[in-house]
Amino acid sequence: MKTGSFASDDSFSVAADRSFPFTTTTQIIPHPSPPHDNYNSDYNNYNDTDGVSLTWEDLWVTASVGGKAKHILHGVTGYARPGEVLAIMGPSGSGKSTLLDALAGVCEYVTQDDILMTTLTVREAVYYSAHLQLPDTMTSAAKRFRAETTIKEMGLQDAVNTRISGWAVNGLSGGQKRRVSICMEILTRPKLLFLDEPTSGLDSAASYHVMSRIVGLAKHDGRTVVASIHQPSSEVFELFHNLCLLALLSYGNCLFWSEFFTCNGFPCPSLTNPSDHYLRTVNKDFEDKDIEQGPGAKSISVEESINILVNSYQSSDTFQEVKHKVAEMCKNSRGSMLMFIAAFLTFMAIGGFPSFVEDMKIFQRERLNGHYGLTSFVIGNTLSSTPYLALISIVPGAMAYYLVGLQKSFDHFVYFALVLFTCMMLVESLMMIFASVVPDFLMGIITGAGIQGVMMLNGGFFRLPHDLPKPVWRYPMFYVAFHRYANQGFYKNEFIGLTFPNSDGNGTITGEEVLRDVWQVNLSYSKWVDLAVLLGMVVLYRFLFLFIVKIKENLKSSVGACLMVQSQQAQLIMEQP
Repeated sequence: MKTGSFASDDSFSVAADRSFPFTTTTQIIPHPSPPHDNYNSDYNNYNDTDGVSLTWEDLWVTASVGGKAKHILHGVTGYARPGEVLAIMGPSGSGKSTLLDALAGVCEYVTQDDILMTTLTVREAVYYSAHLQLPDTMTSAAKRFRAETTIKEMGLQDAVNTRISGWAVNGLSGGQKRRVSICMEILTRPKLLFLDEPTSGLDSAASYHVMSRIVGLAKHDGRTVVASIHQPSSEVFELFHNLCLLALLSYGNCLFWSEFFTCNGFPCPSLTNPSDHYLRTVNKDFEDKDIEQGPGAKSISVEESINILVNSYQSSDTFQEVKHKVAEMCKNSRGSMLMFIAAFLTFMAIGGFPSFVEDMKIFQRERLNGHYGLTSFVIGNTLSSTPYLALISIVPGAMAYYLVGLQKSFDHFVYFALVLFTCMMLVESLMMIFASVVPDFLMGIITGAGIQGVMMLNGGFFRLPHDLPKPVWRYPMFYVAFHRYANQGFYKNEFIGLTFPNSDGNGTITGEEVLRDVWQVNLSYSKWVDLAVLLGMVVLYRFLFLFIVKIKENLKSSVGACLMVQSQQAQLIMEQP
C-alpha cells in the first residue's frame, strides 16, 4: 500500500508500507562537486517552483513472514530536487526497486524490463503511446510533433523506422530499446520521473549514452529524476547529482546457505546409470536360425508357400472382418478429415500464446499508467485479431476443403469457414484465460495443450458419445468440449443430402443415416445451432477473462491492505510502553 500527495509548496511527500524480509538504512550523499562545468548556471535558469521537489521522511517498508513483521526499509529519509538526477545504489536485495515502488505512486515510472510491442517501429510505438497518453484537447498534429520531438531528445532519430527487437524479430539494440521505453514515459513531460535500473543489460558506452540523455533532459526542463542503478561506470557515476546509498544490515548466515546448497542443490552424481542395464538387455541381437523340418516332410518353394498362406487368409473370417472395416473406413474418411480440421488445425492456434503473454505485459504497464481499461483491451484485442484469424481460416480452409473433394457448393464452404474461424477465436479466448492465470508462456502452452487434448478426446470422434463413460467424461466434459459442436456442425454440413453405397452391396444409405448410426450425431437441431453455441462460448470465455483479471486485481488490493493493517498493528504494539 502506498499513498502520495502534492504539498502546497510543490513538494511531493510519500509514506509507504510494503513488504520484504530485509532491513536497510539510507542516507543522502550530496555529490562533492557539480558533475558539469556549467551546472550552477544551468540550474539558476529556473527556480524550484518550475519543478517538483520530492521528499520522503521516516519511510518504512515491512513484510509479514511467518506471521512476523520484518522490515525491508527502516526509517528512510531523503529528497530529490528539480533539475537533478538522484541515484539510488546498493547491493542486490537492499531494496532499491522497493524504494522506487514506494515513492512512485502514480508518477511516471520506467520499469527495469523493456516491455514493448516488438512488431512496431520506434515511430509507431511512440506515436501509439502519444495518442494514448496525451489529452484529447491536443490535435493529432500536435501529438505527432510531441512524439517526434521526444524521439529526437532521446537521440533515436536515426532509428525511427527500425522495428523493436524481440524473441522473433531482430531490430533495436538494448540501449535503443531502453531509450524507447523512456521516450514513451516522458511524452507527457512529467516533472517527476522514476527509472528502475535504466542501464541494466547495457555495456558501458550504451549506459553512458542513455544516462547522459536523461541528465540533459533533467537540466533542460527542470525535471526531477530518481533512478536506481546497480554498478555504474565511473563516467556514468560522474553524471549523477546526488547519491542515495542503501546499506544492507542483515541477510543471513553464509555458512548456512553453503551447507544448504551442498546438501540440496548439488548431490554427488551416481557412478553408474541404471538405464544402461536396460539398454543392454533390450538391444541384444536376434538369432537367425533355420527351422528344421520333420522327417519325411515335403519341400515346397517360396511361391507355393505364399499362395497357400494367401488362400488360407482369404477364406478366413478375419479377411471378411477386414473387408468390412475397410468399407467403414472409406465411409468415415470424410468425418475423419473434418475432425482433423476441427481439432489439429485449431490446436496450432496455441502457438500464438507467447505473443499474447507479451501483449499482456504491455497491457499491464499501460493500465498501470491509466491509459485505458480492461474492457478496452479485450475489445481492441478482439478487433485486431479478427482479420488475421479470418485469413488463417479461409486460406488453409479452402485448400483443405476443395482438395479432398468435400461438397463444392459455396454455402457449404462458407459454413465450414465460419465454424473454423469461430473455433480459432475460441482457442484464442482460452489462451487469454490461461495467460491471466499462468503468466509464464511455457507453462501456459503446456496447460493449454493439456486442456485442448482432454476436450479433443471427448469431442465424439475417438470415443463415440454413447460409448463415453457417463461420470466426468460424458457429463459434463462432452458438453463442455467445443470439439463436440465443431465436429457435429462439420458433419451436418457435409453429410446431409449425400448418399453412399452400402458396404454389403445392397442399395445405398443416406448421409442422415450415417450421422445417426455411425457418428451418433443429434439431428434434432440444425447445424446453425452448433455454430451459435460456439459463438456463445467465445463470448463466455472473453467475459471469464475479464472476471479473472478483475478478481486478481481485487485480491492484490485486499492482500496489500491486510499487510498494511498488520504492519500498523505491529508498530503500535512496539510503541506501547
